[in-house]
Amino acid sequence: MTVKADISIQDGHLLVYGEPLLRNIPSNVHFIGDPNLHGGFLGASFPESNSFHVVPLGVLQNIRFLCCFRFKLWWMTQRMGSCGREVPHETQFMLLEGPSENFTVLLPIIDGAFRACLLGNTENFLQLCVESGDPAVTTNCSLNAIYVNVGTNPFEVISEAVRAVEGHLETFVHRENKQMPGILDYFGWCTWDAFYTDVSAEGVKQGLSSLAGGGTPARFLIIDDGWQSIAEDNRSPEEAAAVTQGPQYASRLTHIRENHKFQKDGVPGLWPEDQSLGLQHTVLDAKTNFNLKYVYVWHALAGYWGGVQPGGLNTKNYNSSLVYPVHSPGVLDNQPDMSVDSLTVNGLGLVNPKEFFTFYDELHRYLAAAGVDGVKVDVQNIFETLSAGLGGRVQLVQQVHEALEASIARNFPENGCISCMSHSTDNLYYSKRTAVVRASDDFWPRDPASHTIHIASVAYNTLFLSEFMQPDWDMFHSLHPAAEYHAAARAIGGCAVYVSDKPGNHDFDLLKKLVLPDGTVLRALLPGRPTRDCLFSDPSRDGKSLLKIWNMNKCGGVIGIFNCQGAGWCKLDKKYMIHDVDPDPISGSVRSADIERLGDAAPDGWDGDCIVLSHRTCELIRIPRNAALPITLRKLEYELFTVTPVKNVDAQLCFAPLGLIKMFNSGGALRGLEYDTQGRTVTMQVHGCGTLGVYASQRPQSCILDDSIDIAISYDRSSGLISVSLPQSDEGHLWSVRMRF
Repeated sequence: MTVKADISIQDGHLLVYGEPLLRNIPSNVHFIGDPNLHGGFLGASFPESNSFHVVPLGVLQNIRFLCCFRFKLWWMTQRMGSCGREVPHETQFMLLEGPSENFTVLLPIIDGAFRACLLGNTENFLQLCVESGDPAVTTNCSLNAIYVNVGTNPFEVISEAVRAVEGHLETFVHRENKQMPGILDYFGWCTWDAFYTDVSAEGVKQGLSSLAGGGTPARFLIIDDGWQSIAEDNRSPEEAAAVTQGPQYASRLTHIRENHKFQKDGVPGLWPEDQSLGLQHTVLDAKTNFNLKYVYVWHALAGYWGGVQPGGLNTKNYNSSLVYPVHSPGVLDNQPDMSVDSLTVNGLGLVNPKEFFTFYDELHRYLAAAGVDGVKVDVQNIFETLSAGLGGRVQLVQQVHEALEASIARNFPENGCISCMSHSTDNLYYSKRTAVVRASDDFWPRDPASHTIHIASVAYNTLFLSEFMQPDWDMFHSLHPAAEYHAAARAIGGCAVYVSDKPGNHDFDLLKKLVLPDGTVLRALLPGRPTRDCLFSDPSRDGKSLLKIWNMNKCGGVIGIFNCQGAGWCKLDKKYMIHDVDPDPISGSVRSADIERLGDAAPDGWDGDCIVLSHRTCELIRIPRNAALPITLRKLEYELFTVTPVKNVDAQLCFAPLGLIKMFNSGGALRGLEYDTQGRTVTMQVHGCGTLGVYASQRPQSCILDDSIDIAISYDRSSGLISVSLPQSDEGHLWSVRMRF
């Protein structure tokens, strides 16, 4: 069968526009076209009914691909290759360069009670894996396992495929149709790397005070792991020795309320009847004294790492029972230590699925009454391992997400939820409301091998994740050898910007490039993604490629360039490793055309010329369409370019606004732009304070602020840069800046 002659199986090949994508297709592999799109479903039948199947789909050779796969139970990262043997276990997204001038996307999805993924074998066969997670849930076919789409624009091909799957499954909602939580536009602080589980109410106060004192006040707070009431089981010394990680991973929730560290004059094991003496006093103190807008708290999807204490005095209503994770073979191939992980060895107290909503609603109702605005819900992928005897992983994950999202809708009206440790398609394809998802493995401040691969992973994972939710590129430390590198990425990622600094350990000069005095940030409009020419190169391992990330602002675009070479995840040793201590500098180039949607911000009659501002060198350059700017970066170096289309106001006057040029994402400050060509006047709406930069081919005759204040300017005739100093204003105020030439 064919779809508009785009995709078909003929003579043992999967053909795209008549050219083979996969060869030597077995007879049990089928393609079913979608009559409404240039795509369809690839699947297979099996010789017998089972709960787990792996079958070859066809030989993949000499076609470059990018895939996102789960290298840990919790997280995805990227892998590039050109043949089937290079496709790792647990591949959940695959983009191929070809055939010819096309791009093809393969999305393993949910098919009934089965979840699909891809993997390769040594004969270069691309293989399909489908599994239910419950031996009692079996099938002998999965005909809708993979959605295939093809087109000439890789970003559109991905989006069209996910939207087609959205219509097919009707179990999730695309990011663009979700309510985004307010934290995204404010600067935040998370307690995790500052205190880990030793966090307390006093520590929260110290952290917020420290940031506010330096002129970069946090406006949202995440109280991470360490606030809950938990306990370990009574275990023998031999059982305790089996714990492979920190003690919290073997602990279980004993009460939905806070522990004594977050109570006023708290006593361990006791909870005051007056709730104002509990978590509420910490939250209200933070909001009152530090002008916080949002407070989130952490909890695991199962309540805590080890679940909810079975039969506990304060938890017995949830009817939890001890269950032991059973991991997918693909996960164990990529992360074999999960077989002896604390959760696997000690089990998890799983709330009775009939009580999922009751548990979340009671927990969230208590938090909302304490003034909490949302939750960071962690450790989500563990549920795929708990489904034996419960109808399988797909059904269990669907049940838990329906309950979680219903509770969040009831208790947190601004959709306050961050999804974390959730990079399984079971979770993604059941996300109807959740709008923010952590994009990669953690920021590891003490692991020097992790920083370059972190930036690469968030960018490539965002290609896929951003179709479902707004990717969150995680916290970082502002006082750290890689701080500026991380900060530059967050600035153009379109994501929330937050740090996890210890109190007193800040680089305020760095933070002031991200955060305005009112605690807002200049967030780009889209999720940041790799440029088209970076999609199939490996910026972490090939020794020759730079990573370029593009995004859009209201009046132009922004490109970040990062040298990510020298370190990555080692598939043999199963850890981050530095494979080149002193890699050579890498050279590349930047073009305005690297920004896919730059034309959306271009003025009428745009001839393709742009003004490019370099953040680090402060160099201002005018470039024509398709011109390339060379750049060379060393390991852990970066550069940001603000790119603005030039408006030819008349034969003599050319104009391009740049934004607050001392900020990382300068163009994010521009919220409106109007030209009066007859009066030779340009009016800009600007958010924030500091140095406003504008390119003009002539010096303006006047510059008026808010229609009343004549403000001084400086003009560099050689570069055309106009600089204007904007004073601090009330939060939410947009300066009107009118220049007449």
